[in-house]
Amino acid sequence: MSEQPRRPRKPGKPYRRPQKDPVRLLAFEALRAVDERDAYANLVLPPLLRKAREKEGPEKFDARDAALATELVYGTLRRQGTYDAVIADCVDRPLREVDPPVLDVLSLGVHQLLGTRIPTHAAVSASVELARVVLGDGRAKFVNAVLRKVARDDLDGWLARVAPPYDEDPEDHLAVVHSHPRWVVSALWDSLGGGRAGIEELLAADNERPEVTLVARPGRATRDELLGEEAAVPGRWSPYAVRLSEGGEPGAVEAVREGRAGVQDEGSQLVALALADAPLDGPDRRWLDGCAGPGGKAALLGALAAERGAFLLASEKQPHRAGLVAKALAGNPGPYQVIAADGTRPPWRPGSFDRVLVDVPCTGLGALRRRPEARWRRRPEDLDGFAPLQRGLLREALEAVRVGGVVAYATCSPHLAETRAVVADVLKRRPGAELLDARPLLPGVPALGEGPDVQLWPHVHGTDAMYLALVRRTS
Repeated sequence: MSEQPRRPRKPGKPYRRPQKDPVRLLAFEALRAVDERDAYANLVLPPLLRKAREKEGPEKFDARDAALATELVYGTLRRQGTYDAVIADCVDRPLREVDPPVLDVLSLGVHQLLGTRIPTHAAVSASVELARVVLGDGRAKFVNAVLRKVARDDLDGWLARVAPPYDEDPEDHLAVVHSHPRWVVSALWDSLGGGRAGIEELLAADNERPEVTLVARPGRATRDELLGEEAAVPGRWSPYAVRLSEGGEPGAVEAVREGRAGVQDEGSQLVALALADAPLDGPDRRWLDGCAGPGGKAALLGALAAERGAFLLASEKQPHRAGLVAKALAGNPGPYQVIAADGTRPPWRPGSFDRVLVDVPCTGLGALRRRPEARWRRRPEDLDGFAPLQRGLLREALEAVRVGGVVAYATCSPHLAETRAVVADVLKRRPGAELLDARPLLPGVPALGEGPDVQLWPHVHGTDAMYLALVRRTS
């Protein structure tokens, strides 16, 4: 085999092989997966972290390295809009003409400069070294030049430069400062009902790292058991919720490994509890979760139903998600069944159930803390795609419940087009159904508004922005 030609060297400057930094290389790989495959960071990161630990060994890739890699990925995705504006001010071409891998390296570097306490020289040199590894020496020089421009000011200074004044364009100002698409800012502002303070607090909360919340599934685990974990503190609102402080690892909790407890946002728990506690006229024997994937609410509902001797049918359209539901419900102490079925063309007979939950597919704008990349993928036209499905699922849920029974319509989006507009439209066209006041069914939870429906908020309640409407069928 012939020898490969050696790289030409400049006189007096010997070639130095680029040094691979496993933390930043992992972060770059995660961002590329998010960009190229529309992957979600929360699904991409765990296998990449495991691979790095196995390859480098626990001494060279420890918990601190994993935490830094996680912060680099999530921080970069959350602040992508802000960082794009900063980078655009430092390059001589439109961002769309910058190769996506180059833009990812730049964004990682800008986050280290403007969003962490990493020293400036270390942030620049580490980013340039990453560029040499994944992009080559030529484009590494471009990365170096751009990041040195960025390093001339701090985040506040850059925001003063690249964000339009609030008085001239409030929505665009907030979009740049808080790194949300303008249309999302507008939609969230409408849902809140106006006022600058509230929208600023909400957008800021979307950019904070969310706590990990566990649920103790009734009859299978207790909150006291979970509170015995080192990093555990009680939840704020749900009697089954436990929060893990920073660094707490759900996989290290025995009850989670055994399926007796799970990871579940407290807002999601409150939706299930409200349906379970809603007043009924008549029997309470058959419950339905009509959009059960991936299984968190179904597992909690199944445990609550088991305590009353009620049966739970968990239905999910996508077979692979139905498999996740079956896994979440495995070991449930009471009777249940998991099926793959379309809730808009249900196989069950009308009036078969006493309680029905439909947590409908939506834009996910209420969970931007957990899935920051979703804010950049969603478009206003997505609402038109979800609207018929959401209405169809609620209509069929009202057919599935018996007279006197209750339906919970829930969505992890505060967008008015996915919440109140859906409920109002369906009830207007379907006589024999009435809204219940959901607020008393969330005891102790403050600031629930005028009712009868409920909208939770990250900046107010520390939960995802879950929406809940309870509807009783009257005829």
